[in-house]
Amino acid sequence: MAGIAESELIINNRGAVYHLDCRPEEIASTIITVGDPDRVKEVSKYFDSIEHQNQHREFVTHTGYIGGKRISVVSTGIGPDNIDIVLNELDALVNIDFGTRQIKEKLSTLNIIRLGTSGALQADIPVDSCVVSTFGLGIDNLLNFYRHDNNEEEKQMVQAFLTQTQLHHTFSLPYINTAGASVLKHFVDGFHHGITVTCPGFYGPQGRVLRMGLSQPDLIDRLTSFSFGNHRITNFEMETSAIYGLGRILGHQCLSISAIVANRISKTFSKDGAAAVDRLLTRSLAIISDNIL
Repeated sequence: MAGIAESELIINNRGAVYHLDCRPEEIASTIITVGDPDRVKEVSKYFDSIEHQNQHREFVTHTGYIGGKRISVVSTGIGPDNIDIVLNELDALVNIDFGTRQIKEKLSTLNIIRLGTSGALQADIPVDSCVVSTFGLGIDNLLNFYRHDNNEEEKQMVQAFLTQTQLHHTFSLPYINTAGASVLKHFVDGFHHGITVTCPGFYGPQGRVLRMGLSQPDLIDRLTSFSFGNHRITNFEMETSAIYGLGRILGHQCLSISAIVANRISKTFSKDGAAAVDRLLTRSLAIISDNIL
């Protein structure tokens, strides 16, 4: 069987996957993703030791140890398009033989945990709190380029979203995926939980008005009022649904946790977003180092 073509999987002259510039041995099985390249060092400063440091464009990777736990932290940049690059290349690093360019017979599962920022869409979720995304609901279109399936609850939730919000008339078809259960179970106490909507932009796609009019001026109201059983939309950002969707297709356990730096209902913004993010990082690292395999 022919291997994956050089044009499809680009491996550079040091044997590293192109965008991340990482070799298979430079990545741990537990991976933290952050949007901001400068945030990588804010995570790895809590490592006891660092083995590898790689950088190419906005993609910065540090791999090291907290105690006996090997962890990588990778910056993705902003948006679903960057997640498409990062998730595909992380999977390639563990599940494709770079020598033969063949998919390995025995596939590996990664634990991928996004630690980022977000805006709350419910009045009772204050700035500086943390939200764990039980579902990632995408209005960004990325997953529609891949074959994917949903369980019955997810199908019903998407249909309820289409019916209640009527957003499908002008948007691409929304998609939804569930958080990885084996990771989610460790992030329960002290966190808000709910559906996170992933948008393809920061301004108009999140209902912000500067100098351009919006095709959906009531977007926030439609998202805030959505409910499905005990589930509601708690927040939105620009990566979660892409991570959950691609991670599920590829067989990885994914979770997204956000420090809330803005509340779009109360129109408030954190007085110290950096401190809120640091609290999220230290709390999450403690849970990851103690529990995640």
